[in-house]
Amino acid sequence: MTVLMKKEKLLTIFALSVLIISVASCNKTNEFEELEKQQISEYLDKSSVAFEKKPSGLYYSQIVAGNGIVPVKYDTAYVRYTGKLLDGTIFDSNITSSAPLAVLIGSPSVIQGFMEGITYMASGGKSLFLIPSSLGYGSVGNYYGGISGYTPLLFEVQLVLVKPGKDHK
Repeated sequence: MTVLMKKEKLLTIFALSVLIISVASCNKTNEFEELEKQQISEYLDKSSVAFEKKPSGLYYSQIVAGNGIVPVKYDTAYVRYTGKLLDGTIFDSNITSSAPLAVLIGSPSVIQGFMEGITYMASGGKSLFLIPSSLGYGSVGNYYGGISGYTPLLFEVQLVLVKPGKDHK
């Protein structure tokens, strides 16, 4: 057998191995995605809160309507929030901190679902965001927050103040 034939054989074996691993992990991914969909569905069925499902997949519920500015790109939104897992476990909150969290609308400073939810609010308002992992920490999760991959998140958010940015009209 020539050296070239050995290399081709090894390359073929390697390619097949990668394909098999990819297919196997894809099946596992589908299982996790289905489990997450089931968790969200069960939560919504048990919840007394009515959520609106947005086109992105975010579930949004307004608790208190705000009467101030609705933030747009380049505005800074100041928020107080509590983040929970669907079982009620709090993983993050700034309710007791001295200052609200400043979020520059349009920047990648917070997870996508949190950013989107803020843009549906007016200052002075309070809302709930049920964020699927695709708009949160994805398949990887957040190690430092103790959040596994494919974990939906629930945020209670109060929009305290909006500081208009350069494009605000």
